[in-house]
Amino acid sequence: MDLTLFAVTRAVDALVGELWSRRETRRKAAGKWTQIENLASTLTDPSIFATSCALIMWAWIYTPDRLPRSYNKWIKSAAAVDHRLLIALRRCRWGEIKYGVETGQAPLLQGMCKDYNLPLSYGDPVQSIPFPCELVHMATGKSCEYHALSRWSRSFIWAISTYLPINLLLLVRRPSKDGAKRALKSSARSSAFLASFIALFYYGICIARTRVGPSLIGTHTSARQQIDSGICVGTGCMFCGWSVLIENAGRRKELGIFVAPRALATLFPRRYLWENQWRENAAFAVSTAAVFTYIAENPERVRGVFGKVLKKVLV
Repeated sequence: MDLTLFAVTRAVDALVGELWSRRETRRKAAGKWTQIENLASTLTDPSIFATSCALIMWAWIYTPDRLPRSYNKWIKSAAAVDHRLLIALRRCRWGEIKYGVETGQAPLLQGMCKDYNLPLSYGDPVQSIPFPCELVHMATGKSCEYHALSRWSRSFIWAISTYLPINLLLLVRRPSKDGAKRALKSSARSSAFLASFIALFYYGICIARTRVGPSLIGTHTSARQQIDSGICVGTGCMFCGWSVLIENAGRRKELGIFVAPRALATLFPRRYLWENQWRENAAFAVSTAAVFTYIAENPERVRGVFGKVLKKVLV
């Protein structure tokens, strides 16, 4: 299924890109090209990435089985979140944890309270409506803004410790001062992007829970339940992907194409029944034919590293 979604994504990207390119050429020739259309062109790749990441992060919180195991593990490592918080969010979503109602779920987050030296009442949904953000911050204090900055700094250090050695390793064959500067700049930019992604996700949750959500939805128990049952996570999912604007245009394109098939995988079955297998086979065959046709007739339309590889192999 993953290979099929990859092929479908590439085919749709090439087709839509071709149609948009023709529209742009036609409207520019007629002098009708607008700033709105120009902005749409600029924001297409960031929008694809942001939307895809929203679907992926939503699935990671609520239906992690819909993501590949390795991808799920990597997100968990980057997010550095206490697994008990994830369980609590899922139980709020499915109605197992209800504010103001004794359902026997208090021990879950009270265990966190013990570990982070917080009052046990913070983890009791009967006494704490809602759970304080201080618990969500995992021992970084009460301030949501400080927690976001703390997340950003820790994530930046974690990311650059991965990106920088890899980029420097690529310079082994041709070491140079300029190459080292580019490697450092690229590593810092990518690390800032990933750190911002993580910080925006967490801060989006806090905005919905304490900053904006209560003013819009209310502070009564049912409103608090509604916020923690999906609105807070949805807000974090909506915010995080826009961190891609930190990256350069070429990188945004690659990232958008990379995450789109994974996002689609959260919406479709991992496996079809045998009698419906023809759907996947047909989608793969048609999409592959479309991509190969573009490579033969207009290779620039198949974007990214994948397009360059196919061009060398097939053209």
